[in-house]
Amino acid sequence: MVTLQRSLLVLLTCFLACSEPNTNTFLHDSATDATPWSHDSFDDAGDKFTFAIFSDLNGGERQRVFEVAVEQLSLLRPELILSVGDLIEGGTEDETQLVKEWDSFDERAAQVVAPVFRVGGNHDLTNEVMRQVWKTRYGTRYYHFIYKDVLFLALDSEDYTPERMREIYQARATALSVGAEDPERAQEMEYYQMPERMTGEIGPEQARYFVDVLDDYPDVRWTLLFMHKPVWQNEDEPDFAAIEAALSNRPYTLFNGHLHTYSHTIRNSRDYIMLGTTGGSQSSSSEMSFDHVTLVTMTANGPSIANVRLDGILDKTGHIPAGGDTLCFQASACGARQ
Repeated sequence: MVTLQRSLLVLLTCFLACSEPNTNTFLHDSATDATPWSHDSFDDAGDKFTFAIFSDLNGGERQRVFEVAVEQLSLLRPELILSVGDLIEGGTEDETQLVKEWDSFDERAAQVVAPVFRVGGNHDLTNEVMRQVWKTRYGTRYYHFIYKDVLFLALDSEDYTPERMREIYQARATALSVGAEDPERAQEMEYYQMPERMTGEIGPEQARYFVDVLDDYPDVRWTLLFMHKPVWQNEDEPDFAAIEAALSNRPYTLFNGHLHTYSHTIRNSRDYIMLGTTGGSQSSSSEMSFDHVTLVTMTANGPSIANVRLDGILDKTGHIPAGGDTLCFQASACGARQ
């Protein structure tokens, strides 16, 4: 019996010793103060993590670009991935077509290792049919979550009343129909004068939701906002103004898409970042219209933000994955509208 007890004690001791983590992650045999490395304070804080953002596949999706981005994101291995809208071409009330387009996006996005968090844009949420398809497939159009003490806010910048949404949709359809024959005349039509076309809208119910969320989580280490249209550029938009007021005493960063051109703005002493494209149409007149993903590493001092162009992410063979060497990722460099 004593022998059995001793054997069990030896096994338990071995189990505990073997299961303890090895804290000596940096081992070397140097016995002098002089070393060929600069220092041994590694940037390995346990609460550090990296996520990626992509933007605007559509408005005329350029074939194979998003497939390239998916393979590149799998190489970069972020812990999670967010979009800032325009994931399908949309702009229709044909449910069969919408389901086909969402199936295409979801099938491609599923190839990346990390989870992808969807944010809707005007191409995704233009009318009631599109809203219903989104609700059936993905649930809520706006939401929040916390990851490693960082608060993520995903907003819906197409949050109109049903009546206003119908007016915008019909005006857009008319303008596009005219524009197919006479682009200059289309630019003078009602749709192109609507402020919502450029900056969208946040409804009062959504604003209350996010103000309450911010009130519930006052002590997170950082807050991040994701939306499609730059609602913040409309100074007369009261509901997003309420959200900004609730953000005023905390550190935060905002990301949006929509204009297919990258820009960085300091507003309220915070970073407001507008992404370019990840496959959407581009203008050859803008050097800031390019395909990229944004990599954000959350550190103890806040986000470290790097924009990585798709034409600069090569695999181990020295080539752009998924046959991307043959593609154009910046219209101004290729000499033609993409």
